Amino acid sequence: MSMPTPVPAVAPDNATAAWQASGSLARLTLAGHVNAHTLGNIWHRIRTQQADWLTGSGNATPADSKPVLTIDLAQIGYLDGAGIAFLIDLQHAQQRAGGSTELCNLDARYQPLMAQYQPFDNLYPPPVSNHRPHTSLIERIGKATEAVADDVRHQVVFIGQLASNLGWAFRNPRLLRWNDFVGVAVEAGVAALPIVSLVAFLIGVILAFQSAIGLKQFGAETFVANLVSLSIFRELGPLMTAILLAGRSSAAFAAEIGTMTVNNEVDALVTGGIDPIRFLVLPRLLAGLLVAPILSLFSDLIGIFAASMTMLAYQVPFVTFYEAVLKTIHLNDIMSGLTKSLLFGLIISGVGCLRGMETGTGAAAVGLSATRAVVTSLILIVMVDGLFAYISYKTGF
Repeated sequence: MSMPTPVPAVAPDNATAAWQASGSLARLTLAGHVNAHTLGNIWHRIRTQQADWLTGSGNATPADSKPVLTIDLAQIGYLDGAGIAFLIDLQHAQQRAGGSTELCNLDARYQPLMAQYQPFDNLYPPPVSNHRPHTSLIERIGKATEAVADDVRHQVVFIGQLASNLGWAFRNPRLLRWNDFVGVAVEAGVAALPIVSLVAFLIGVILAFQSAIGLKQFGAETFVANLVSLSIFRELGPLMTAILLAGRSSAAFAAEIGTMTVNNEVDALVTGGIDPIRFLVLPRLLAGLLVAPILSLFSDLIGIFAASMTMLAYQVPFVTFYEAVLKTIHLNDIMSGLTKSLLFGLIISGVGCLRGMETGTGAAAVGLSATRAVVTSLILIVMVDGLFAYISYKTGF
C-alpha cells in the first residue's frame, strides 16, 4: 500500500517531524538537526501519536495485521545520541506491540552508532521480580549440599595454605610480624580476662549447687569436689572459654580482615607481592594458639575457686574441697583440657581469618562474615569436643 509523503510539521530549532498513519502502516519523516535541543517537543508528540496508532485510538490497526512503522531519515542533517535514543524508543514501542520498524535512508556515518545498540533489548532489561520461584525440596537439598561441599573445599585449601605458611614461620621466625602477634594476643587474651572470669565463676557456682542438690540426698556432698573438678578441667573450662573466644576473637578477626577485603587492601597486598596469609593470618593464628590454653587454665582455676566458695554453704571446708580436687585431678586430665583448648584456639583464629578473606562486596558483607565465623567456629568446636569425648572413652586420655 503506497502512502503519500506528508508535509513535515515544523519543529523549533531547525528540526521537523511528520507523522502519517493509515491502517497497519505508519510513516515518520524526520528532517533537519535532530539533537537533544530540538527533540523536546518532537519526542513527546510523535510517541503520543504512535501510541494512539498502536492502540487503535486513531486509525484503527486491523487485528489480523502487523503494524509497520517506516522512518524516513533522508533529510537528516545531523543526528546525535539523543536522536539515536529517540529512534530506539520508537523501535522498542513497536516491538512491544508486536510490530516492526524500518529505517530508511540512514546516513552511513550514523549506522555504526546505531549498530552499537543492537539488539536494543539489552537496553530494556525485564523488571526484577521480588517473587521467589518455587523450588522443590530435592532442589533445595541439592543446592545446600553443593554450598556445603564448596565451603568444605575452601576450608581444605585454606588449611593447606596455613600448614605451608606455618612451616615457613618456624623456619623463618625473624620474618614473622611479632608486633602484630603481641597486639592480637593482648586484645584476644588480656582483654578477655574479665568476661572469662565472670563466666567461669558463675559456671563453678552453678555446677557446685546443682551437684550438691543431687548428692545431698545420699549424704555425699563431699564428692561434689570430685565431680566439679573433673567436669571443669576436662570439659566445661575449655569449652566455655572456646565459646567466649569464638564470640569475641573469631568475629573480630573476620570483621577486621573482611573490612580490609572490602576496601581492596588485601588485593593491594597481593599486588605488592606480599602474601596475605603470612601478613594477616599467621599473627592471629599464633596468637589464638597461645591465648586459648592460657585462658582455659585460668578459667579452670576460677571455676574451682567459685565451687569451693559455694560448698561452704554445705559445711564443706575449703581444705577438704582442695584435698579432694588434688586426689581427683591428674596430669592427663589437665593435659586433655589444654590439648582441646589448643585445637579450639586453632579453629577460632583460623575460621575467623578464613571468613574474613571470603568477604564479598556490599555494606552487609562484613557483618555476614562475622556471623558466619562465629557459627562455623561453634559448630567445629562442638564437633572436636565430641571427638575428644569418644577418644577419652576409648583411650582414657
